[in-house]
Amino acid sequence: MILNLIILSLVTLQRIGELWLSNRNTRRLLARGAVERSPAHYRLIVALHTTWLAALWWLAPLRPIDAFWLGLFVLVELTRFWVLVSLGERWTTRIIILPDSPLVRRGPYRWLNHPNYVVVVAEIAVLPLVFGLWQVASVFSILNAVVLTHRIREENRALGR
Repeated sequence: MILNLIILSLVTLQRIGELWLSNRNTRRLLARGAVERSPAHYRLIVALHTTWLAALWWLAPLRPIDAFWLGLFVLVELTRFWVLVSLGERWTTRIIILPDSPLVRRGPYRWLNHPNYVVVVAEIAVLPLVFGLWQVASVFSILNAVVLTHRIREENRALGR
C-alpha cells in the first residue's frame, strides 16, 4: 500500500510539474511570437488526464503491484523525459507554433513525428496495469484515442503536414 501511494504521488507531482513547465514554456513562446492553435480541445485533454489520475487514486491504493508493468512504466517515464529534453523550451501541453522555426528533429523526433503521444498512450494504459486495473486501462485508452485523434490531426494541420 505504501508503494502504491508513493507511485501515485510521484505521478501526480510529475503532472503538476509538467503543467508548470508547460505554462512557463507557453508564455515564453507566445512572447517570441508563437501562436496557439486549436485551443478548444485542451479542456478535454485536461479533463481526461485529471479523471484518469483520480480513478487511479480511488481504485489503486490497496491493489497489489505487478513488477513487470511497473518496470515498463519506468521505461515509459524515461522516454517521457527524453521527449521533454529533446523539445526543450518548445515542449508544452498545448499546440503552440513558433512561425519560421524548423521542426525539432533530435532525440526520438528523428524517427517519429509524435513520440510524446506514444508516451501518453503508453502511460494511460500501463500505469493502471501496474495495479491490475485493466478496466481503467481499457476505458481511458479508448477515450484517449478519441481525443488524441483530434489532437494529432490539429497539430499536423498547424505544422503544415
